[in-house]
Amino acid sequence: MITIGRSSVDLYGQQIGSRLEDVASFAKSVGGSPTNIAIGAARLGLKSAVITGVGDEQFGRFIREQLEREGVALTGVKVDPERLTALAILSVEDDRTFPLLFYRENCADMALSEADIDPDFIRSASAVVVTGTHFSKPGPEAAQKKAIRIARDAGRRVAFDVDYRPNLWGLAGHAAGEERYIASDRVSEHLQAVLPDCDLIVGTQEELHIASGEEDDLAALKRIRALSAATIVLKRGPMGCVVFPGDIPDSVDEGIVGQGFPIEVFNVLGAGDAFMGGFLRGWLRDEPHATSATWANACGAFAVSRLLCSPEYPTWTELQAFLEKGVTHHALRRDTELNHIHWATTRRRQPDSLCALAIDHRAQLVEMADAAGAPHERIGAFKQLAVKAAARVAADNRPGFGLLLDETYGREALFDAAEHPFWIGRPVEQPGSRPLRFEDGADVGSRLVEWPTHHTVKCLAFYHPDDAPALKDEQTRTLSGLYDATRRLGLELLIEIIAGRDGPVSDDTVARALGELYAVGIRPDWWKLEPQATAAAWEAIGSVIAENDPWCRGVVMLGLDAPEEELACAFRTAAKASTVRGFAIGRTIFASAATDWLAGRIDDAAAIEDMASRYARLIGLWENARNNSAEG
Repeated sequence: MITIGRSSVDLYGQQIGSRLEDVASFAKSVGGSPTNIAIGAARLGLKSAVITGVGDEQFGRFIREQLEREGVALTGVKVDPERLTALAILSVEDDRTFPLLFYRENCADMALSEADIDPDFIRSASAVVVTGTHFSKPGPEAAQKKAIRIARDAGRRVAFDVDYRPNLWGLAGHAAGEERYIASDRVSEHLQAVLPDCDLIVGTQEELHIASGEEDDLAALKRIRALSAATIVLKRGPMGCVVFPGDIPDSVDEGIVGQGFPIEVFNVLGAGDAFMGGFLRGWLRDEPHATSATWANACGAFAVSRLLCSPEYPTWTELQAFLEKGVTHHALRRDTELNHIHWATTRRRQPDSLCALAIDHRAQLVEMADAAGAPHERIGAFKQLAVKAAARVAADNRPGFGLLLDETYGREALFDAAEHPFWIGRPVEQPGSRPLRFEDGADVGSRLVEWPTHHTVKCLAFYHPDDAPALKDEQTRTLSGLYDATRRLGLELLIEIIAGRDGPVSDDTVARALGELYAVGIRPDWWKLEPQATAAAWEAIGSVIAENDPWCRGVVMLGLDAPEEELACAFRTAAKASTVRGFAIGRTIFASAATDWLAGRIDDAAAIEDMASRYARLIGLWENARNNSAEG
């Protein structure tokens, strides 16, 4: 399906219950009704695309990159070098008041014209979804009407989301962005010209009123039916929707309804777009209208119970889990299980394997610098050399390469690493702390706000399942706080567990440790674990992960400064476990180069060469182990 129309960057005020005048910080997301619909439909398994315009600038690139991540085809996204990407700024004052400012003057998406409609592209889809705002100006109106003609001539379906915003039709001032209805004969005439060519018409009560020119629900439905044979869907907010595929009955309540979902209304903005994605998932696959309506109602329920628009829409997996379980928490945004499924099924894609050069070491490199008589400032320069070494190994930019880097001594190295498509992990723990402490104090969340969203939070905990109960309780509470902070901020989390330093390790030791952390609700995206002596130990770890979090990305193995020969043996054992996805190893790669470089015995080039060769050899050992395991 192809949607046509608005595409914007939405900036949502993060202070809930605040006037827009008083909002201090904003969350950025992709917005615009047809773009939201395309994303919502893609998350539900439909192949979708959007015809729209974005500026040739950072916000335009953000929209394109996010659409690509969501699986929405970019074929119809026009990059306009003369205009800026549209912008919307929003806040939530209460469950009825949502101040909304549109910055859409001469914006890229409203510059669409007939020339931007490729007939072959339109014919490639099973349906075209047109939206109301783009009938408000001559150029985009002509573009949508051309798309409708091509679709109908090719026997494709046409869906119409009325999407009425009075101030985008010039009927209200800039401050009235949240206004939903102002009667206008001019608007009604524009929209009624579209209705006869539609197969599906979807709108709220106010939107069907403007489309029909009537101000009563039943009269509006009958007027639209007189103009169009389309299936009509009347959205009634918390009352769900009613579908009218044929003759309009004498009562609105006699139409087809789906299952409703009583939930807390947190933010209604974008709910209609989520609804449309859900309805299209059923309608385009010829499901019964009641099924389509149920899916649409459920998708709308997700949207109104969360803050943002498209980022909050459910995936097909999430929707099915919700329909199976039903409403267990009136505020869906507080449903732990649904939130985890949502996170796991919408987070950024990662490679299936990960081979990371870990150089987030702080205390160890300080010791090396002190032993060599080198100033600590030299540590940062050495970490920059490590980035160059990793980049040399990953010269063809294959996926699966990464770095663990700290900000204490690796700030400049982090900037250098940003020039490459590396997976980046960053530590937060105070080196060597037990019980766990964070490097910049207890309030780790305020620090993480400053991090790029694609960086992974890494936290090392010296945790043994046979530790004293008081120590374990303190460690798990600290890790739980970190886990909650990462989820609120949309950051992935890698937890590194080292048990062997503080007690004996048997085949079930690490598995028990992971099980205890899962039991208190900690579900990191990655685990980083010590080499295990036996395949049985890895099997036990894999079983605990599979039982508690099937969406876990997996385990990367740490090195503990082991020689390459020992790591090769450990790789052979670990490679048999599907849970183990690679390694994040440091001193085995960099220790020799760091010792000699800090002491002035080798230059930059030699240090880079030494680290690159060791890193490459470990990657080769790991790949050989995995290949041999697969062949076996």
